[in-house]
Amino acid sequence: MKDKIAIIGAGIGGLTIGLMLKQKGFNVEIFESSSEIKPVGAGIIIANNAMQVFQKLGMQAKIEKAGNRISKIKITDSQLNSLSVVDLSEYEQKYGVANIAIHRGELQRLLAEEIGYENIKLSKRLIKIEKEELFKLTFEDDSTIAIKTLIGADGIKSIVRDQLFSENTLRNANQICWRGVCEIDLPENYQKELNEAWGRGKRFGFVKLNEKKVYWYALANAKNVTTNEVNLVNLFDEFHKDIPSIISSTSKDQIITNEIIDLKPIYKWQSENVCLIGDAAHATTPNLGQGACQAIEDAYVLGKLIDDGFMIEQSFEQFEQLRRNKAHRIVNRSWTVGKIAHWENRIGLWIRNTTIKYLPRVINKRQMAMIFKLD
Repeated sequence: MKDKIAIIGAGIGGLTIGLMLKQKGFNVEIFESSSEIKPVGAGIIIANNAMQVFQKLGMQAKIEKAGNRISKIKITDSQLNSLSVVDLSEYEQKYGVANIAIHRGELQRLLAEEIGYENIKLSKRLIKIEKEELFKLTFEDDSTIAIKTLIGADGIKSIVRDQLFSENTLRNANQICWRGVCEIDLPENYQKELNEAWGRGKRFGFVKLNEKKVYWYALANAKNVTTNEVNLVNLFDEFHKDIPSIISSTSKDQIITNEIIDLKPIYKWQSENVCLIGDAAHATTPNLGQGACQAIEDAYVLGKLIDDGFMIEQSFEQFEQLRRNKAHRIVNRSWTVGKIAHWENRIGLWIRNTTIKYLPRVINKRQMAMIFKLD
């Protein structure tokens, strides 16, 4: 058995790098602050680049069975009239995998089962890291461990990043996001596509997770949300009738509310025997649907490098060099798209919608090719 590697965080990134390393014969221990791996959260789209990784890990069939295949991405106006349609069938044929919409909690469960719960230590909230010859990790329950190699997969508010790296600036997009899952019978034409409707200072996206469940997300400029108890049906009442219907079909306990934030791009993800991945290294706004997917891609690249026979420190350095440019491009493009999507000036809206509608397909194809190609 190879050296033990400690991973902080049993989110999608932490579980994927854990599975990648376990399959390569490493002794992996994942420390998770929650008391259980349970189906919390909302939906997620596992894009083609991430599904390529899961194909290599032998997880493709399980994920496809648990989710819903998405073959089109549509940006629309508030009445669901198409402005931009991206046909994903070309990439499905090229790479042999499809984009899959799935409940985030279900994906975490599948990964945890594949890794084995015996490799995941629950109720282990990290509070302190001391670096001597080894890393000494202290958890909230006063337990400690000493470990030589550490991977921080603990999200945008990473303790590993906060304590071991100097660059660390969170940016607020000044947008509020609501995410929900409901059961509703939508028209058949929505079955295999993601729709995202852009209005004035707000937008709404939805996608089927399976025959019964629909995942949706809604965003609005924070300055227009003046109370914590927002009536979302009223907020989106000028949108196509299917959108208020989706919202009203969702129980309040199935709606999660967050501010939209990201991590201002940082250039140091590793040092000696510690490395950051996923949101801990390059948290992005959700506008390109690549947050978890980039964490999955991180896991693939890092796992491959470690297995290639490099020393751990060299693998971490190579990983940073290989992944940084693409991850930062995703962060920056996503930030820009989010700002444009929330314009409020009526003339600006007309220019935005007209530009999107007549944008040459080659530009969309170029962006998809960049996103879907694994490093």
